[in-house]
Amino acid sequence: MPKTKAKKSSLDGQSQGYKIFVIIVLALLAVFFIFPLYWILTGSLKDAITINAQKPQWFPLNPTLDNYVRLFQQPAIQWLLNTIIIAVAAMALTCITAALAGYALAKKRFFGQTVLFSLLVCAMALPKQVIVIPLLQEMSALGLNNNLLAVILPTVGWPFGIFLMKQFSETIPTEMLEAARIDGASEVRTFVSIVFPMVKPGVGALAIFTFVNTWNDYFLQLIMLQKREVLTISTGIARLQGEVSSDFGLIMAGAALAAVPIVAVFLMFQKYFTQGITMGAVKG
Repeated sequence: MPKTKAKKSSLDGQSQGYKIFVIIVLALLAVFFIFPLYWILTGSLKDAITINAQKPQWFPLNPTLDNYVRLFQQPAIQWLLNTIIIAVAAMALTCITAALAGYALAKKRFFGQTVLFSLLVCAMALPKQVIVIPLLQEMSALGLNNNLLAVILPTVGWPFGIFLMKQFSETIPTEMLEAARIDGASEVRTFVSIVFPMVKPGVGALAIFTFVNTWNDYFLQLIMLQKREVLTISTGIARLQGEVSSDFGLIMAGAALAAVPIVAVFLMFQKYFTQGITMGAVKG
């Protein structure tokens, strides 16, 4: 009996030590990933002399809003609104089309289904730089030069989104769909009432992926948008940089402004994002 108690005490001690170790590692990782955002926020409150000093000032002793004042003297609000419109529109359209296409590929049977899915998987391997010239020519032929739709439309048919929603749709029991058809439900009613609620975690995860991917797609925004009034926050701030030196305070103020919507969207959808990741991990 004493040996059993000693063994149990030893296991409890090891478990407690493991928990402490995990907490320390997680805390270090949290600091590592949060520090860049902290440095951007504090840097945006520093003057030019402080931010360019050789000895870094970890916390602004004399904070100033001059960088934000100079930022708003530029059309920064318009750039931010353009970026929000692009990201939100792309997120909504991608979630709708990907959910429908993923459901069709997972639960419907039609001619060429395997070939079509294989093409989607192959498209996932293509870098955007390979197809940017055809995309530019296509948008030009549609008369969408320097139009926000030129950035939104190429994102809507995102192969990864269709692939992700196909995987979620495969978890839907076929018996439920057959029961809905027997009860006389239309395809639209079946999708809205049965399919969508069951794949909602996947839609939430896809919404975050799409929003962040579109928001950070500097390359496509740089190619498609040239006029000053249709620039995004990333391309707009990039144009404010000088040829010889960079105004880091102004750049950090723009980066801090650009980070707010991304953080807000993640906080709104984090429950669905967590559920989506969990379901993906358990499946199979």
